[in-house]
Amino acid sequence: MDFFDTDNLEKIHNRNFDLSTFVVDPEHLLITGEFKERNLITVYRKAGERSEPRMYHHMQVQLLVNITELKIVDINAKMPTVPNSDICREMENSLDKLKGLVIAPGFTQKVKKLAGGIKGCTHLTTLLISMAPVVLQGYWIVKGRNKERKELTRVNINDYLIDTCWAWRKDGPLVQTYIQEG
Repeated sequence: MDFFDTDNLEKIHNRNFDLSTFVVDPEHLLITGEFKERNLITVYRKAGERSEPRMYHHMQVQLLVNITELKIVDINAKMPTVPNSDICREMENSLDKLKGLVIAPGFTQKVKKLAGGIKGCTHLTTLLISMAPVVLQGYWIVKGRNKERKELTRVNINDYLIDTCWAWRKDGPLVQTYIQEG
């Protein structure tokens, strides 16, 4: 399939994630995530009830992460806009049980086990899971400030990159270059 030119298509829905990393102090990063979802056209609910274009999901998560261990030191979630405020907001603290979790292989499964399904809000867990790679990027960027460091250590590659995608496949040229530079 070729890419569509969307200029002349009717856009009816929009979902955005905004993820950022901040240095709090030499030992901590703050990763912020914001999820916004809108319907862009008038829709009708049960019994013909009209619903105008609006934002129906707006959620925010902040992770305070220890840089050395990549451990979640603290976590906060807010749900400024939800479709069922009296029910959905009951899950605003559903991510609290993830304090102490390390961002490492298996993180997604642990999050789903602890806060997924009926134990939490699918949108908060989706946002949090999308934030994990941002923690790693922030870690590598803050470590990249040191002009004397090696690009990546074998531990970084083995634990976080090898076989995560085509470029980082174990038998590919990128990994082989890092092994040779050892």
